[in-house]
Amino acid sequence: MELNLQQQSVFHLTGKRPAAGLDEVGGLRPALLARYRDLAVLRYDFPLVLVAGDPQEFALSLTAVVDGLVREIAPRGLDGEGLRRQVLRLEREIRRLVAGGASGTLSALWQQAVERLASEPGGANIAPLLAQAAEALHVDGELADCDRRLPARLVTHAWRVAQDRKARKARQDIDGLIARLSDILRAEFVRSAAGRRPESLQASLGGGYRTTFDFEAMSRLLGHAPQGAGLAPARRLRIEGALAALRSQRFFGVPPGDAAPRTGPAPYDFEFERGADAVAAFRSRLPAMVELVKAMSLAALEVDGRYADATHDAFFAAFDEQALGPLDLELFPDYLVRLDGSRDGEDATPMELLSSGIPVKVLLEVHDLLAEPHAGDGQFTFGLRSTQLASAAVGLPDCFVLQSTSSNLYQVRRSLARGMAYPGPALFSVFSGAAPGNARLPPYLVAAAAMQSRAFPAFTCDPSAGPGLADRFSLEDNPQPEVDWPVAELEFADGELQRVTEAATFTFLDFVACDGRHARHFARAPHASWNGHMVPVADWLVGDAPAGRDQVPYLLAVDDEDVLHRVIADDQVIQAARRCRESWRRLQELGGVRSSHAARLLEREKASWEAQKAREIEAIRSAAGAVVASAPATVAPSDASPGIPQPAVVAVPAVAERSKDVAYIETIRCSTCNECTQINDRMFAYNDDKQAYIKDPGAGSYRQLVEAAESCQLSIIHPGKPRDPNEPGLAELIERAQPFL
Repeated sequence: MELNLQQQSVFHLTGKRPAAGLDEVGGLRPALLARYRDLAVLRYDFPLVLVAGDPQEFALSLTAVVDGLVREIAPRGLDGEGLRRQVLRLEREIRRLVAGGASGTLSALWQQAVERLASEPGGANIAPLLAQAAEALHVDGELADCDRRLPARLVTHAWRVAQDRKARKARQDIDGLIARLSDILRAEFVRSAAGRRPESLQASLGGGYRTTFDFEAMSRLLGHAPQGAGLAPARRLRIEGALAALRSQRFFGVPPGDAAPRTGPAPYDFEFERGADAVAAFRSRLPAMVELVKAMSLAALEVDGRYADATHDAFFAAFDEQALGPLDLELFPDYLVRLDGSRDGEDATPMELLSSGIPVKVLLEVHDLLAEPHAGDGQFTFGLRSTQLASAAVGLPDCFVLQSTSSNLYQVRRSLARGMAYPGPALFSVFSGAAPGNARLPPYLVAAAAMQSRAFPAFTCDPSAGPGLADRFSLEDNPQPEVDWPVAELEFADGELQRVTEAATFTFLDFVACDGRHARHFARAPHASWNGHMVPVADWLVGDAPAGRDQVPYLLAVDDEDVLHRVIADDQVIQAARRCRESWRRLQELGGVRSSHAARLLEREKASWEAQKAREIEAIRSAAGAVVASAPATVAPSDASPGIPQPAVVAVPAVAERSKDVAYIETIRCSTCNECTQINDRMFAYNDDKQAYIKDPGAGSYRQLVEAAESCQLSIIHPGKPRDPNEPGLAELIERAQPFL
């Protein structure tokens, strides 16, 4: 035992593995990932369908598409069970095709999967049915798996969908102005002598009417009619100039699906791989932007008849780049810049782009969070620069920021869509999970492990959501955001093959253990060397210092046969985990979780309340003493000795002792936060001092009492015992209520 402990301690403190007693970790993976060996047999978010056209949802999971199809075509109950099973079997086959590297649209891969199933025994009977089911698919698009390319593919697709909608609206406005300005010029031409010539009249009519009328006679008749005054030369030049600018603009091409041909130069490109190229393109296009804004503004005044030469001539003569405002920039497409975090030497950093004033959406792809330390740096960097960029961008007052892992991109797709529609700059920082050291795990698992371990947490900062940080910043996409590390249940069989279920914490060390490049920071302890001095990593990380010199931290891992192992971690990776935890706690502060300011305020208010209660109790005692001192003596009962004075019997006020069985609120401590009244305003109410009390305990359920106690910021709600013994879930509710009784 002592020899084992000594070997384990030496490795933990120095990172040097002894010649015997500890083994290399080899191909071990964190124990909580054991159940996810074959993703193809799991129904989860991937692959995604990048929906084509002008969709309400720019991306859907294959699982969601198949679920919708089954609900539509399969009869309910047992009659539809066979069809449901076969469609789900087809879904698994599509997932295997994509995982194997196949690419294409959903409809194409559906057909491939049908052909593969048809080649299996008995498949010829179900193939026609599955092929027919494809006709009920209401969506189609390229399939995208969770791999290195996913961040660029999904973000680019979301950007294009948003820009197509913007272009369609702008194109509609521009075409409308062109048509109305053309009508003004056409009306003037019709009133002119040239417009009344026979060939002009014939050209103005189409179809069979060209052979019906005598245009020579019509021209002679119209020639006797008085001609209009016509347009002033200056106005005609303005209208013709505006028409030329509107027709030659290159910012908005023909929207997808429109058959209208386009002549002239090709539309501008707004997708870039380098920030410097986007900046240069924006600056070179500024004169064209000015001309288009001028033309649209001038055209709107002309078609409404509101153009005044004396006022507007000077305004448009002075209109230049400085006159472009935020609303003008919103008209134009956003620039998409895709930055690969693994490339060095990028000449325009994300922060420079986001603060440049350009309408830009920046995708920062992060592929490696556990890069080797720089020379002279003995610490893990764990993607420090990449994670700090998104956190720093939160400080920009008008920047939308979304950070997520690729495994979570489908879950945050609505936040992604909001960022694309946001009228200012936006940063999308995404970890792909395709790191060089994680080749034995699929990128989906690596990315999910990064978010679970807080190595790359998800968060959103939306300036349009409200004025305060509490409105803008959200950590809700992270698992269990209120704690340092998320906890899940781990099931395994012990030495006697009995099922054991225990809580397991997924920490930063579990994420590092996924990376084969850092296997030297871990050592596998043979089962015979397990001892009571080994402490789970989650418990070790609770404090800032080790619990004792005779203890070592370990985490649970499994091998290829799913055999459970204990893995000792060295101090270097422990310190990296603590730095990761501190970074996560700073994000919690921004998100209003574990706020040190709130804790300090609560402690101050608690001290103030306790002092106030002490003064009230002292006042009650003083009043009671005064009553005793002034009370007259009473005559003893008949069985007492006559003539001996007895002390007075006085009712002394006292603080009532509350029963734990009865629900109540410590009303005097209420901070009027509205949490309880929002749950049930018939059960909870405010008194004249705007402090809460239980108005009617029978007006709601015991669950509402417990939920109110859990949500109360000051923990002053005591739910008591349940009134209805038949309320569902009562055992769980009673257990949850214990801390508040």
